[in-house]
Amino acid sequence: MTITPSVATIAAFHANFAASGDAAGFYWKLILGIVAGSLALLIFVIVISVAGAWIRALSARAGVGLTDLIGLLLRRAPVNAIVDARIAAIKARVFVGLEDLEAHHLAGGSVTLTARALITAANAGVPFEWGKSCALDLATRSAPKNVLDVVLDAVNPQVIDCVVSGNGADGAIEGVARDGIQVRVNVRVSVRTSLDRYIGGAREGTLIARVSEGVISAIGAAESHRVVLENPGQISKAILGSGIDAGTAFDVLSVDIVAASAGENVGARLQAEQAEAGKVSARAQAEIRRATAIAAEQEMRAKERRMRALRIESEAQVPLALADALRTGRLGAADIYRLENLKADTQMRLNLSLPEPETGKNNLLQ
Repeated sequence: MTITPSVATIAAFHANFAASGDAAGFYWKLILGIVAGSLALLIFVIVISVAGAWIRALSARAGVGLTDLIGLLLRRAPVNAIVDARIAAIKARVFVGLEDLEAHHLAGGSVTLTARALITAANAGVPFEWGKSCALDLATRSAPKNVLDVVLDAVNPQVIDCVVSGNGADGAIEGVARDGIQVRVNVRVSVRTSLDRYIGGAREGTLIARVSEGVISAIGAAESHRVVLENPGQISKAILGSGIDAGTAFDVLSVDIVAASAGENVGARLQAEQAEAGKVSARAQAEIRRATAIAAEQEMRAKERRMRALRIESEAQVPLALADALRTGRLGAADIYRLENLKADTQMRLNLSLPEPETGKNNLLQ
């Protein structure tokens, strides 16, 4: 059986299809409108965010475009700080590119301090460029002084008191002249920071150590402490002539002797200590010799006792030998009597020739 749609059914289908197409087009138009509105709002917000900086740059004729500022904002760079640094540099007649400022910020530096340091050096007539300023800023990020402080020290000379810890309350530098008298000197050094040698250059500690070395050498070369006290300027000349600022971050302008005074007689104290040490050494040597003599004496006494023991042992063998001779018939009774008479005669002669006490004779016979 064939089903044939009616005219009314076909008309209704065409009406529904047209209605659905109009609805889909409306939805697409709505979505596109929302997206376009959002983009317009985003662009408006971005423009408003950089509008103030762009107006400032435009009024200062800093040569900063709106697209450049939008690019900085999208790269999360501090737009206001970079624009202000650019304006300050232009007003000070120092050329710094916008890309240079952004690159220094991305490297971790402070564009504000670096630009101020560059402007300060330019106003003071100190040769300084943007690359060195950036390097100095990065080198002083964790230091007590920032790049601006370093530039100010290069413009304004500073004074360093050469204080040696452990040398009293004043921390004076001590040296000993050839006559053995100690000389105490307080030294003050005027320096200017060298921007070219600050990175990698030695600091105050090295300079103070070199000044101390120069003072000690100058005092030690003097014939007498009076010469140093009469003319302390020779110490300053000797220190300046030694080039103490070589390899440091400073240019030494002057070395001034604030005070000089005589200290203790180091030579006499050393001689007394040497004499005491010599006495102790002599006592030790004498004790060594005494101990050696005692040991030798004890050794000789031991040898003497050993020899006496050997003699007694030998004498003890004589009666045994006589008895053996009598027993074997090699000696007779007459021989024994003659031997006893010989011993008595010998003893008598000894008594007549040695009129010592009996104890001495007995010792001699023994």
